[in-house]
Amino acid sequence: MTGLIAILRGVTPAEVVGIGRALVDAGFPAIEVPLNSPEPFESVRLLADAFGEWCEIGAGTVLTTEDVGRARAAGARMIVAPNTDPAVISAAVAEGMTPYPGVATPTEAFAAVAAGARNLKLFPAGAVGIGGMKAWRAVLPREIGLLPVGGVDETNLADWAAAGAAGAGLGSCLYRPGDGADAVGVRAREFSEIWHQD
Repeated sequence: MTGLIAILRGVTPAEVVGIGRALVDAGFPAIEVPLNSPEPFESVRLLADAFGEWCEIGAGTVLTTEDVGRARAAGARMIVAPNTDPAVISAAVAEGMTPYPGVATPTEAFAAVAAGARNLKLFPAGAVGIGGMKAWRAVLPREIGLLPVGGVDETNLADWAAAGAAGAGLGSCLYRPGDGADAVGVRAREFSEIWHQD
């Protein structure tokens, strides 16, 4: 999977389906519920039940192999982490899930690839920078997708896309706790238009 990932940090089960529908309608191919949100596994389950056929649902801020299993049981198909933990990556791959480990250095990127990751979360993206991503692109295997997360918004998404990013994670610029589905949908459509422009 490549493209935009909606990061719903702080979302609650009561609102997650409405927000998820707005994101799916806007063309988002993936939605992540960070595990430091209220009742995250319930939100993952609700999203997977409602939209799993059209959208890749995942858990974020996954730090342990136990949480990989819990996320899988809830219906998650991707595992997003802020760090590079080979055990978490291997556990996700073993469960048939897509890992998105966080990497901030070339050493972490190669360690994540060696553990089985095929998509890398550049985090924080502002620290790696577009120039850094281009340099990594030159030495990593061609099939590895690089997705900036942290500091990506409407002012620079097009630049990341033009530089060869396989996707991007969008957090507080897309959703903040308390935001309604309508507002999230408007922002989601704007980001989709930026991402898909020629």
